[in-house]
Amino acid sequence: MRLLAVASEAVPLVKTGGLADVVGALPAALAAQGVAVTTLLPGYPAVTEAIGGAPVALDLPDRFGPARLRAARRGAMDLLVLEAPQHFGRAGNPYSAPGGAPWEDNGIRFAALGFAAAEAAVALGFDAVHAHDWQAGLAGAYLAHGRRRVPSVFTIHNLAFQGQFPAALFPALGLPEDAFGLAGLEYFGDVGFLKAGLWYADRITTVSPTYAEEIRTPAAGMGLDGLLRGRAGAVSGILNGLDTTEWNPATDAALAARFSAADPAPRAANRAALQARFGLAPDDAAPLFAFVGRLAWQKGMDLVLEAVPALLEAGGQLAVLGTGDAALEAACRDAAAAHRGRVGAVIGFDEGAARLAYAGADSVLVPSRFEPCGLAQLCALRYGAPPLVARTGGLADTVIDANPMALAAGCATGMQFPPGDAAMLGAALQRTAALIRDRAGWARLRANAMGCDVSWDRSAASYAALFREIVAADA
Repeated sequence: MRLLAVASEAVPLVKTGGLADVVGALPAALAAQGVAVTTLLPGYPAVTEAIGGAPVALDLPDRFGPARLRAARRGAMDLLVLEAPQHFGRAGNPYSAPGGAPWEDNGIRFAALGFAAAEAAVALGFDAVHAHDWQAGLAGAYLAHGRRRVPSVFTIHNLAFQGQFPAALFPALGLPEDAFGLAGLEYFGDVGFLKAGLWYADRITTVSPTYAEEIRTPAAGMGLDGLLRGRAGAVSGILNGLDTTEWNPATDAALAARFSAADPAPRAANRAALQARFGLAPDDAAPLFAFVGRLAWQKGMDLVLEAVPALLEAGGQLAVLGTGDAALEAACRDAAAAHRGRVGAVIGFDEGAARLAYAGADSVLVPSRFEPCGLAQLCALRYGAPPLVARTGGLADTVIDANPMALAAGCATGMQFPPGDAAMLGAALQRTAALIRDRAGWARLRANAMGCDVSWDRSAASYAALFREIVAADA
């Protein structure tokens, strides 16, 4: 089977978040299932500079301006790159101008990506299309209104990001007039790219089973729960995984010392390096927590700051790595200044520091208010830092709480607390600190965490079965 994946980012070429990790890792996992994936990406400077390849004939309408596709291969990944400098030839963040505001022409930029996906799927004979998030949301619309049908799957990575644009954009899209309606792109009077993806796809997936249930409720549906309930039979949740070759503490060159589940003792060197990197006191007894991610309301960083007194009362230390909301960045700096040696903050993103946090912390905090899947907790499990997570979305699906029954059964892999509650996070931090101080018990919990299968194997099999199902139904 030949599958065309279309997305706005993919490692190792361009990354702003977990979407890129998934899009970059899934093709290799699907190859083992007999699915050959070609990934269509926008031709950002970082992408075009990294590839060679040959041009592929593709005519885009004048409304999108001059463009061409280039076929290339990067490592084990087959690529199609949409070279359209007027849309994508901009350095920096793929979605935002300097200063952080979205590019004003994001609607037409990513409409061009969706159109190119539909044209390439038909012209190059792909069996199915896999579109990721709102930036690829119009691929299904162009396929539905195009010259030949190709079945498609649309994957929601985060329903909060919807790609909503003024209705004045619609005439420039080149879709028939009846496509701008409830049965189409219209979304509260605007053009909804994510809404289009949900409406036109043959099947809808999201990145965990629990999130697939949550988004069909008003509380988590972000205005799209009615549509998702109406299409409930087409919606499923498939957990994200990790590239376990790339994320492997036994071979990771970014670490101060490599280690494994069979020999975790060298983690102590990573702990010391983490404390030094974040300005924490070299205290071997202090329960050491880390937060790695966006400093944002969704990710619960404000809850962590509220819970700092409880963490300090438990004798703990905290290392914070991330960037995001300016007020939260400032609050993290203030906390580090107020509690020198106990709280450390590095504002920015550094891949090596992130890996060191996973490898050196006792526990990684993932206190999100909502979380479609999350990769931080998977990295934490892989690197032996049993995560403390909010009981939501993919976090609930991937971490087994160390409650008394789970500890007695020997199956706990981390800790959970109710999402959105700083007091409950503080209590969970103190419970976790007590568990860490039970050295033998914590060693068992760590072994359980590192023994989890966080690979793509099971999930890739589920995706492959889904793709075969839609292709067979379309035959």
